[in-house]
Amino acid sequence: MSGECRRLAIVFLMSPEIPIERFSIFASNLDHPECLAFDREGMLWAGGEAGQIYRIDPAGHSETVVQLGSFCAGLAFSPSDELFVCLPGVGVVRVTREGKHAIFASQLGGGNKLICPNFGVFDAAGNYYVTDSGHFQKRNGRLLRFNAEGEGEILAEPLGYANGLALSADGRTLFMVESDSDSVLRFAIAADGKVSAPQIHVRECGRFPDGLALAADGDLLVGCYASDEIWRVTPRGEKTLFAWDRWAIKLGSPTNLAFGGDAGDELFVSNLARTAITRAKVGRKGQPLANRRER
Repeated sequence: MSGECRRLAIVFLMSPEIPIERFSIFASNLDHPECLAFDREGMLWAGGEAGQIYRIDPAGHSETVVQLGSFCAGLAFSPSDELFVCLPGVGVVRVTREGKHAIFASQLGGGNKLICPNFGVFDAAGNYYVTDSGHFQKRNGRLLRFNAEGEGEILAEPLGYANGLALSADGRTLFMVESDSDSVLRFAIAADGKVSAPQIHVRECGRFPDGLALAADGDLLVGCYASDEIWRVTPRGEKTLFAWDRWAIKLGSPTNLAFGGDAGDELFVSNLARTAITRAKVGRKGQPLANRRER
């Protein structure tokens, strides 16, 4: 039996932990949102296909803060609550609350240009980890790290289509999606900042896994773009089908995920094939990201 046949057999035999009926529309009329991130005040920010940066209040009302002119991939807030946006083919852009924006990084030293900056995550010290996806199935992806001045270094290469990231609460384990192998990789980060070679955390995780979110209990949620699923992966690498939409309406090519809500136990999902962000109460809290931790 092929890998895809095995995957389909698992999906049809396994009942998702969260029924699709639990999901609802949070914000609509968005231009194919690919990523989303909460700021410190609880406002949800998202990017659009034509470069829109949306700010969405807790009631789901959205406003366009700025147009960046290019497809918006990953959004992340720094520990000081500054917004950083990955623009494939352009670089990483820093955006203010008022919509002013400037290139933060477009290349590494020596004119080594970023190919496809896709997603970023900050640690508590302000180090910014970024995936440069490279080209699909060309295995020229990279894992990068930037300091506050925009000086970057290559931590790992070559990788498959490097995509979503999640960082453990202690900053010692970095998870990375390798989309073109349907895998999630794991890197160990030492106290001196050195990063290990990648290890396989989980294989055959849906089709084209894209984004990650860590729950407070250490479980990893994986949004799968091509199979309209979310998988849950334990710290031991055991996977369970978490949610699936056979109609691709409430999970329509889900990409990135973020925990939010008053109690921090709602999962918000960007749906690249649709024009809405959806959400569901999931019975677990998310791990606070660098900008939302108690200071």
